[in-house]
Amino acid sequence: MLQYLKAEADRSVEPAFSAEITNVSRRGVLSGLLGATGLVLSVRLSPANAREHLKLYPTGGLNMPDGVVSDPHIFIAIGPGGDVTIVTHRSEMGTGIRTSLPMVVADEMCADWSRVRLVQAPGDEQKYGNQDTDGSRSMRHFIQPMRQCGASMRTMLETAAAAKWGVDASLCRARNHEVALLDKDKKETGKVLTFGELADAAMGVPVPAQETLLYKSPDEFTLMGKGDVQIADLHDITVGKAGYGADVRLPGMKFAVVARPDVLGGKIKSYDASAALKVPGVHSIHEIEGVFTVPRKFGQLGGIAVVADTTYAAIQGRDALTIEWDNGPNASYESEAFAKEMSATAAKPGKVLRNEGDPDAAFANAKNVITAEYHSQHMAQAPMEPLVCVARIVDGKAEIWAPVQSPYGARKDIAEALKMPLESVTVHVTLLGGGFGRKSKWDFMLEAALLSQKLGGTPVLLQWTREDDIQHSFYHTTSVERIEIAADDKGKVVGWRHRTVAPSIVSTFKKDDGYQFPIEYGMGFVDVPFDIPNIRCENGQAMAHTRIGWFRSVSNVQRAFAVQSAVCEAAHKLGRDPKDFLLELIGPDRNIDPKASGFPPDFWNYGEPYEEFPINTARLKNVIRVAAEKAGWGKSMPPHEGLGIAAHRAFASYVASVVHVKIDDDGTIRVPKVTSAIDCGFHVNPERIRSQMEGAAVMGMSNALYSGITFKNGAVEQSNYFDYNVTHMSNFPQKVDVHIIETPESVHAGGVGEPGVPPFAPALANAIFVASGKRLRNLPMGDKLA
Repeated sequence: MLQYLKAEADRSVEPAFSAEITNVSRRGVLSGLLGATGLVLSVRLSPANAREHLKLYPTGGLNMPDGVVSDPHIFIAIGPGGDVTIVTHRSEMGTGIRTSLPMVVADEMCADWSRVRLVQAPGDEQKYGNQDTDGSRSMRHFIQPMRQCGASMRTMLETAAAAKWGVDASLCRARNHEVALLDKDKKETGKVLTFGELADAAMGVPVPAQETLLYKSPDEFTLMGKGDVQIADLHDITVGKAGYGADVRLPGMKFAVVARPDVLGGKIKSYDASAALKVPGVHSIHEIEGVFTVPRKFGQLGGIAVVADTTYAAIQGRDALTIEWDNGPNASYESEAFAKEMSATAAKPGKVLRNEGDPDAAFANAKNVITAEYHSQHMAQAPMEPLVCVARIVDGKAEIWAPVQSPYGARKDIAEALKMPLESVTVHVTLLGGGFGRKSKWDFMLEAALLSQKLGGTPVLLQWTREDDIQHSFYHTTSVERIEIAADDKGKVVGWRHRTVAPSIVSTFKKDDGYQFPIEYGMGFVDVPFDIPNIRCENGQAMAHTRIGWFRSVSNVQRAFAVQSAVCEAAHKLGRDPKDFLLELIGPDRNIDPKASGFPPDFWNYGEPYEEFPINTARLKNVIRVAAEKAGWGKSMPPHEGLGIAAHRAFASYVASVVHVKIDDDGTIRVPKVTSAIDCGFHVNPERIRSQMEGAAVMGMSNALYSGITFKNGAVEQSNYFDYNVTHMSNFPQKVDVHIIETPESVHAGGVGEPGVPPFAPALANAIFVASGKRLRNLPMGDKLA
């Protein structure tokens, strides 16, 4: 790493971006890509009509988790030679989203995929609609708008062809990058016009009303669901040509790192930079003011920035700083003591969020009561690419380059921090070397923008090291989940009580009251899909002492671990097969009625209307049965091996996983195979779904066995991959079989990026119990049994 940093000053000044994926404005699309002629289509979707179309072609809801209806602006360009350019407005971090959504457009407009070029949109929600690439919602929310856009383009091309031939538009049919003329019997005549020949004429055709659009039927699809399509960036990523944030180079650019407080809310008492300024290559030292008002939101932590000719020199200069900190009240935060506090809270009644039936009576009259607590440590997202941002301010305008999941939110806050009008700030989105929620926060971008301003607009690349990233993250919350199960004298479960205690993400956005908010308790807590007559869900208070943020699958991680582990524990104590017992708890096929089931009035359903995205037990049971069957559930296993099963609904998708565990003689836990089934409704690119599920197994194993953040004296104890461990090539899921449930087009699209993570840890824990007889209830569990 240090060798790499020392060599960076010799690298090319030009940004090493992919030739196919570039950052351009609409003006750039028009002039730079097309020359003097060509068609650009801008579709502004009406929320009301979009919902009507959603009912006809239910391929993704438009409600955002914050309640704002998406109104995306989608741009398509056709050059005079016929090549098609599609602007992609989502951030690419390995999911393939800036390939999959343009596939939808290309398919509906009948474009030849080999002649499609993708262009990355800058951060501008006024043009492109919501750009937050998070919440497993990019396909879920934008399949329908992209289909509308593609269908509009196809209709305009056919209308333009009809005008040229002097026929009715019904006698023109687009297919394979051209429009064919049909005879009165709707057979092709042999006459065709290419997209390039029609581009100018199509420009004058009004955008058709949405209610008049005709969409392709599934048997007409050429791309959607029709086999594997590799991501557009794959070649450049593989050969090292892809452009990430740290690859951006600008003339006269400097490099910087920041010394930040170890404890949240820490402030500088004094510092001595004299030794740092003597380090060769170090230019200057600057104080970055922190955001200390509550809520801090995504504000910068503050600290001392070291500016140098290279990142290596900046790091050396930072090491030479002498800083005295006032760590403030969070210096008392200790993970071990806090876990005991949460456990004590979970043992007492909390705020009731769901109540169905009479749980008190059910437990009072129960033959057996099974109680267990499940603990989870904080986790850091720790993507392979640490945070980095390039900022430049010229003539009162700021340009920012960064691997960011939420470019428009960053743009707004940067404009405010720099005291500039919004239109004077441009945010370019580079490839993300992983995100997992960390890069939906833009504190690192604010640091770079403020530093460039302090440097008089000089471009600066502000780099976070791995240690910076792990020790100054927005962490996945720590938690205690206490579950009590009441069974009658026949072994039937008659009562379920679940208490959750965890610092809330909402502490990042408003004054902390210690209680979770609807988004969190809608993730596998109040929505537990069991046919149990008496259910109570309670939330105990836990104040946040560090920054809490989004993490892949968020609260679903600890909830699925607790619920699905508890189910297996109860099955064992009641002498039942875990798979059969789980299916029995779920009960008959139905759409769960939230009101009748005692859900809270503010129940959060991943931002989707419940009528169209209900909790459907048939779909959940189906993935359980498929995963179990494909894994060979019930077969005889060798000694020290076992199968574990778990299932979970998250982000409107249903996933079940069976994990095969093998325990080595030295106690090492190994996973020879994972079998997963996913029902994500209508889907576009099977290759990307399998890839996300495979990655979920690897990350799930990291979460389950390795990854834990602990605090002592308010500071994070871990610093790099050697002590904040992740799954390595020496021990990872050797094989992941993914079974995608085929559903009609009428079934809404669900999320894919996150739902595969939650079932893994409980399935693994359940398999470990089968293989060893040992029940592990704390995350991370460690990769070796004592």
